[in-house]
Amino acid sequence: MPLSDIISRIHNEEARVGRPVGSTRLIAVSKVQPDARVKAVLDEGHRLFGENKVQEAAGKWPAFREQYDGVEVHLLGPLQTNKARQAMELFEAIHSLDRPKLANTLARLSQELGHCPDLFIQVNTGEEQQKAGVMPADADAFIQMCRDLELPVIGLMCIPPADEEPSLHFALLRKIAERNDLAGLSMGMSGDFERAVALGATHVRVGSAIFGERDYGES
Repeated sequence: MPLSDIISRIHNEEARVGRPVGSTRLIAVSKVQPDARVKAVLDEGHRLFGENKVQEAAGKWPAFREQYDGVEVHLLGPLQTNKARQAMELFEAIHSLDRPKLANTLARLSQELGHCPDLFIQVNTGEEQQKAGVMPADADAFIQMCRDLELPVIGLMCIPPADEEPSLHFALLRKIAERNDLAGLSMGMSGDFERAVALGATHVRVGSAIFGERDYGES
């Protein structure tokens, strides 16, 4: 689907629910996409991208940043503490702050480096054992802990269970954000981004709808 169609659908949904048109940022999820596809989206003028792994981003984005001005890359996938320093140099935002150990590591590094990317706390809204994220019941306390560490937490992120209505999870995430005075909501993917926009998403993460399905035979 053309990038322009995705943007139009986001704007139409914003208008439908009475939100300012353009208030939702589209993250083009470029993980495991070949460089040619990423370049095509960059050539269309899009500048906000998402990656799942620090190592992949490190191999891809420094060269693109040299070619294109204004590129912004966000980390969407889980972050190991031993990759935190590299992540803080690579990304403008990290959407997967999910545990005290990582919070403490980021706080220490931010003091050492003098800067820190914007942070979203990942909430495990489905309370799934296999999925990362803070449990909803623990979210308020974890948000306060991060604030006590002076981390720049700007919002919350969730990945709803695949077999449940995502709107219920988006609404829960918004409720937690509102009671903690957090403006950012990173929620919604290729199959449900319009429902996320309707419920206040500030960032939607769209990959396959923009790039097409990954062909692992491509280089």
